[in-house]
Parts: sequence; C-alpha cells; structure tokens
Amino acid sequence: MRFPRVHVAVSAALAVASLAAFSTTANAESEFATGGSGTEATARLDFRITIPAVIYLQVGTGTFPTDVATIDLIDFIVPAADVGDGTEVAATAGSGDLGNGTVTVRVLGNFGDVDLTATTAGALANADGDTISWSEINVADGGSITHPVLVDGGPSDTTLAATGRVVNVDDTWTFSYANSDVVPAGEYGGIGGVGNGRITYTVTIP
Repeated sequence: MRFPRVHVAVSAALAVASLAAFSTTANAESEFATGGSGTEATARLDFRITIPAVIYLQVGTGTFPTDVATIDLIDFIVPAADVGDGTEVAATAGSGDLGNGTVTVRVLGNFGDVDLTATTAGALANADGDTISWSEINVADGGSITHPVLVDGGPSDTTLAATGRVVNVDDTWTFSYANSDVVPAGEYGGIGGVGNGRITYTVTIP
C-alpha cells in the first residue's frame, strides 16, 4: 500500500524539476554569490535587431511609407503669340503636387546604390499622329536627385549613390516646355497615358 504513495511523490518531484528547468530556459540569466567586499554577481543579455531591406519612391503626390495611387498631371498651355518662338513655357498652376509643374521627389533604400529609371512609350502624340519629342521637356532639380535624360520610347536611368549602403534623398523637379519648334495644333499626350503622355519612374537595387 505504501508503494503507490512513493510513486506519486517521485512523479511530483520530477514535475517540479521539469518546471524549474523550463523556468531557467525562459528567463534572463542570473547568478547568486555570497561573500564580503568585492564579491560580484553577473547577468547578461544578448540583443538582436533585424532590419528588412526596403525601397521607396515618390514622384508627386505621396505619403511615406504608404502606397498612394494619385498620378499628377503636368499641363502646358502655349500662348498663341509664343508658339515655337523658343520662349520656355511654365506648367499651369495646378500642375504637380506643389503647383506650377513642380513635384516632390523622394527615394529611400537601405541595400546599396539605387538605379532611378524614367521610361516613356514614345514621343508625345496628338490625335492626328503629330509628335513632340520628350527632349522638349526641361527638368530643373534642386541638386539632390538628377532627373534621367528623357528619350522617346525607351528607358533612361541615373544612379543614386549610397552612403553606408543607405540612399535617403529628397528633392523637387520642376518641368517646363522648351517650345523650340512650331508644331501642328493639337493636344499632345494626356491623362491616363493617352498619346504617350506618361513617364513611368522605377527605382531598382542593382
């Protein structure tokens, strides 16, 4: 009759030992010491921080670090008296998120240099098939992010150099129309990429 009691007591002791082992594993290190002056006790912690690789591009309307679907329009209306006379034409007041053809630009990446690419589907075209080359669009920057040279129907790129493997730069781009040639009347380009009127920007970690 005593054997079962002994068996139960041993099982309980094993359970307590297992719990103690689990607690030692789950908690921070500790050390107990006794003694007089100069006696020390030591405990340690190990730290680890995991940073994901990220990349972000904003051209025009945007809010970091979210996806914003707004595509801004850069709109030029050439005065009749100035058609093709070389007088640079500014964009309308409502053009771009900052107005007058100026847009916010931001690039952020934390994995080395970043390639910034601008791609067009072809020269700006009107409904009659007349065209204006993208080379007629001038871009002034603030000195931090150089706009890629625009070409008709293809990509062009520029490299943003990383510092300590990080690229985190802000700038503004202001677009204007060079107006260097007399061209047939019409509306060239348009909303939604009509008439090849859209530039697609891409940032890539090479």
